[in-house]
Amino acid sequence: SGFCYSPCDTDRRVRMKCTLGASFRVFTLLGKVYCDVVPYICFTRCRGYANMPKNKYKNIEENTVSSVDRIWLKFYPPGVPAEINPDAYASINQVFNQSCAKFAGLRAFTCMGKSMTYAELDHKARDFAAYLQSNLKLEKGDRVAVMMPNILQYPVAVFGILRAGLIVVNCNPLYTPRELEHQLHDSGAKAIVIVENFVHTLQQILDKTHVKHVLTTQMGDLLGFPKSAMVNWMIKRKKMVPRWHIPSAAPFISALSAGANAAYTEPDTTGSDLAFLQYTGGTTGVSKGAMLTHRNLVTNMEQVGAWTSGNLIDGKEVIIQPLPMYHIFALSTSLGFMKRGCESVLIANPRDIDGFIKELATRRWNVLTGVNTLFNSLLNHPGFAQLDFSGLKLALGGGMAVQRAVAENWQKITGHPLIEAYGLTETSPGCSGNPLTITEFNGSIGLPFPSTVMTIRDDDENIVPAGQPGEICIEGPQVMKGYWKRPDETAKVMAKDGAFKTGDIGVMDEKGFFKIVDRKKDMILVSGFNVYPNEIEDVAAMCPGVLEVCAVAANDEKSGEVVRLVVVKKDPALTKEKVRDHCKAHLTGYKVPKIIEFWDELPKTNVGKVLRREVKKMPVRA
Repeated sequence: SGFCYSPCDTDRRVRMKCTLGASFRVFTLLGKVYCDVVPYICFTRCRGYANMPKNKYKNIEENTVSSVDRIWLKFYPPGVPAEINPDAYASINQVFNQSCAKFAGLRAFTCMGKSMTYAELDHKARDFAAYLQSNLKLEKGDRVAVMMPNILQYPVAVFGILRAGLIVVNCNPLYTPRELEHQLHDSGAKAIVIVENFVHTLQQILDKTHVKHVLTTQMGDLLGFPKSAMVNWMIKRKKMVPRWHIPSAAPFISALSAGANAAYTEPDTTGSDLAFLQYTGGTTGVSKGAMLTHRNLVTNMEQVGAWTSGNLIDGKEVIIQPLPMYHIFALSTSLGFMKRGCESVLIANPRDIDGFIKELATRRWNVLTGVNTLFNSLLNHPGFAQLDFSGLKLALGGGMAVQRAVAENWQKITGHPLIEAYGLTETSPGCSGNPLTITEFNGSIGLPFPSTVMTIRDDDENIVPAGQPGEICIEGPQVMKGYWKRPDETAKVMAKDGAFKTGDIGVMDEKGFFKIVDRKKDMILVSGFNVYPNEIEDVAAMCPGVLEVCAVAANDEKSGEVVRLVVVKKDPALTKEKVRDHCKAHLTGYKVPKIIEFWDELPKTNVGKVLRREVKKMPVRA
């Protein structure tokens, strides 16, 4: 059987099985299907479009078509549609403008006791967009990096960048100079908004990047006087801001003031335009920027909105957001709740569990997002059980697997189930979630979201039946455009029919619920953050006295997994402390090996490749 192809604005071709034995190019015009005659005429019998049954995937214009029956639709919660419209809004900007007009007087974001209404956010984002356009002369498609924790400046900066027609490059504030240099250089970012606490890192590598404009902010800048002055003074008094010197740097608040008097031109932003370069290791250890379009993110807003429509009320809910917004999970949920006029309470330092619980005690809240380790930390604090959970409607766990013991303890204390969802950076990120109607933890990642097809495939990309394990593959309009400047890496993660290969091994049951049973890739998941062995090994191998290294995952009750590093010595005097100190100097904290061992040799294949799976199976040696 031949195949028909349809062009899409992400430059991927959509493959559909054809009833005839030749290949054709299919395109749509006024709702009809036409074909190039090469050499026969293909009538409107191509599966997946003209005669597609309602339980087949229909959004073929932007992604692939799977002929799999979507058995999960039978088990959708009442009111959740099989399909959403990924083109309901032309861009994130249109969603933002609508929310700011509709919910103008409501609180959009709150941090450290200071709230910002949708109207205030609208004005500040507009001013920053005008500054970027008029003062910095940035043009549509230019990249702007943002490097800060959960503070009010973050949403102002991000929505300002998007409204200027630019692309956001999220940077983890805990990056080492080496990690930051790679991301800034690879993205080609021309400007960066960065909190002062981390400018010293930027200073070390600034001349090795394309960044021409540095805008700095202090933690308390948007908290209002006198709190802003007090917070900034306290942070400096505690010596939390290392010395830095970048003469050309300008204050973020000065940029907002200048932008208020500058001209702003609304860009012609379409769904196919890039909104974010969200960096991830993907399925290999090379850090790559996932190209997420406005359409990708609008799709996920619509999908999650439909999934939660029966439980959450627009303009009424209070969302606790402890996960950093530079992480795709928190970023996406914040966008979705912004669309619905909710108040997002930003937790700047969720590791301070005492302070976190005090914040929870000050208000009635309805939604809490987090990762398994965060939920576990809360549950093990004596003050958590004393909180008022009467307003809780949704506790959403993502980023890493939710452990059954944590979920059961959560429900015992709060009276509400912990809902697990699944997604990846490359899928904007949501792919599946458990129905909000479940009454207890089921250990699955739930059902595929509307307009999403999830399949389990073998090594030859054949779809396997329910109950048989294989690689989870995703089709849907939320799948990324590809990896930034990495067509070769993009090709590695796309199946022949265009489905995204997640690298996760899973199984689907007879109701369409999916469960992850293992990971095909060697990635290590530390508290929801991806850590890639190649990077760890590259850094560790540079340590004087090291001959060979191998990094694998080790189970950990607190963070799910930690990095376990096995080292073969070249210098007998080498110590674990020296290896750890070397890693600390070049890696973000969560990437630093927590377990370091010395072995005489590493298991290898006959061609000399280290067998990570064999190392992982070996018990930890003292």
